Amino acid sequence: MHTIFALATARGKSGVAILRISGPSAHEIGVRLAGRLPLAGQTALRRLRDSDGALLDEALVLRFDAPRSFTGEDVVELQVHGSIAVIRAVEAAIAQTKMARMAEPGEFTRRALLNGHLDLAQVEGLSDLIAAETEAQRKQAQQLFSGGMRDFAEICRIELIRATALIEATIDFADEEVPVDVSAEVGALIDMVIGRIDAQLDGYHTAERVRSGFEVAIIGPPNAGKSTLINKIAGREIAITSEIAGTTRDVLEVRVDLDGLPVTFLDTAGLRDAEDAIEQIGVARARSRAADADVRVLLIDGSQEQGDFSPGVTVDLRYMTKSDLTGIGISALHGDGIDQLLRDVSALLSERVSGMTLASHERHRQALERAKALLVVAKTVFQRGDDGAEILALHLRDAVGALDSLIGRVDVEAVLGEIFAQFCIGK
Repeated sequence: MHTIFALATARGKSGVAILRISGPSAHEIGVRLAGRLPLAGQTALRRLRDSDGALLDEALVLRFDAPRSFTGEDVVELQVHGSIAVIRAVEAAIAQTKMARMAEPGEFTRRALLNGHLDLAQVEGLSDLIAAETEAQRKQAQQLFSGGMRDFAEICRIELIRATALIEATIDFADEEVPVDVSAEVGALIDMVIGRIDAQLDGYHTAERVRSGFEVAIIGPPNAGKSTLINKIAGREIAITSEIAGTTRDVLEVRVDLDGLPVTFLDTAGLRDAEDAIEQIGVARARSRAADADVRVLLIDGSQEQGDFSPGVTVDLRYMTKSDLTGIGISALHGDGIDQLLRDVSALLSERVSGMTLASHERHRQALERAKALLVVAKTVFQRGDDGAEILALHLRDAVGALDSLIGRVDVEAVLGEIFAQFCIGK
């Protein structure tokens, strides 16, 4: 296997930059640059020189011996001063040895997977951890990266293998008298795993939203203060505000960290029966995005008679606006009541997040649904009680395979390209 190297920190000016070398020639390359390496697992300050002996930088050198490294291979890490010139010079010196090539996106993590140091769900967790912007995303990613999905799959696997073993015992000893009736235990094991899978599937939507972000649609009639509220939440002018009804035509978005949750607030067109063709499109988009949003906040102009206004979508929270004129509700212009509105949205979303589960990727959902479908068929065969023991055992084994795909025991190659395409070069 080739030795690879890459910058493991963000490219650009910084206090410290880390260059990682991994593979069979990593230690030899380290010796060529640093003169000698520290003992495994230790660090040392060394002067790095190129092939002509010219000084490149003074660096902190770390050495890891296989298999006790992130990739499971021999690894050397060079912590150099983070100037662009230093990074380029050290990279050039590594390349000049002709003993290593530049790593591809995610190649260090791919090697960790292939060497058994990470499972597939942990790789996804690492990718999510690198991309995490909020505390909720960090906690979710950390659960995956720490092996939470592996633990879940292993528990289900053990239970299904036990059920399969019991069924196959009845097949192997079909001509003999089996001393114990296994049907009660088999049925209980199947139901137990289906229950575990259902719990994961029930929390999937919320978990996926934590990973990708919740959407909160601000809806209401024209001039209710929606754009003013969005500007106040964003802390800057992103939406045009005007007394002219129908000013907002398209959906504007503001992404914020709301008490650790990733939330995108949507400013939508005023909901009314518009005559202008362009405004009609804006109103249609507003209703569509609102229908798909996780939370819908309705604003009503407290200074105007609204009659029997209906937004045409389910409303989660509603507020009267322009309290600076009426003394009632909130004022998007002056900020009165906005903190309470945000606390209300946060409380609503936090309640949903309490039911979040490990499954947060579409791949997880598909594998879980496949496993459940096989178990439902197995349960039907089991409940019929006819001569279907072989078929029952087959469905149980296939369900184990579906669960194994969660952590990459099977079907790993089919998804590697998609997963590692999201990684940066140095990871």
